[in-house]
Amino acid sequence: MDALGLLKVTVYRGINLVICDKVTGASDPYVVISTDAQKVKTRLLKKNCNPEWNEELTLHIKDLDAPITLTVYDKDTFSEDDPMGTAEIDIQPYVEAVRLRKSLGELPNGVALKKLQPSGTNDLADESCIILEDGRITQKMRLKLKNVETGEVLIQIEWVDIPGCKGLDPDY
Repeated sequence: MDALGLLKVTVYRGINLVICDKVTGASDPYVVISTDAQKVKTRLLKKNCNPEWNEELTLHIKDLDAPITLTVYDKDTFSEDDPMGTAEIDIQPYVEAVRLRKSLGELPNGVALKKLQPSGTNDLADESCIILEDGRITQKMRLKLKNVETGEVLIQIEWVDIPGCKGLDPDY
C-alpha cells in the first residue's frame, strides 16, 4: 500500500458562514476536504449559516507535504454550487508532535504536546493545541475561511496508522 496512514478529520460545525441566498437569508452549506486526488465531503445542511455537521471524514495520506484544503460550498439547484470560503489544514505541526511523542515516554493524560497561535502562515482563527488524551493525539482547530467576508469552521484531526505501512515513523 502506498499510503503512509489515515487522517481522520472531524468536521464539527461552521460559524457565521456567509449568506448566499438573499431570499431565505441563509445558505445550504457542505464541506469538501481534498488532498492529492482525493475528495471527501459532509452532508448538506439546508438554510443554515451556523451548521453542525459532527461528521468524521477520512483521507489516505500519501504525501505529508501535499496541501489539504477545506472548502465550504453553498448548494445550488439550478447552477454550479457557490464557494463560501477555503482554508488550508496545516498538518506539519501535528506530524512533528506525533513523531516527538514517541521519544517522550510516559506523559499524563490531557497534556498539550504543542500550542499553535494564528499567524500569517496558517488559517487558524485562535490558539490550537495538540493534545495527548486516552492514548490518542488530536488537534482541534478553528479555521478562518479565506476569500469570503465571514466564516469559520471547527474541526479536529487525528492520525491513524495503517498496519504494515511506514506511517509517521522516520526510522521505518
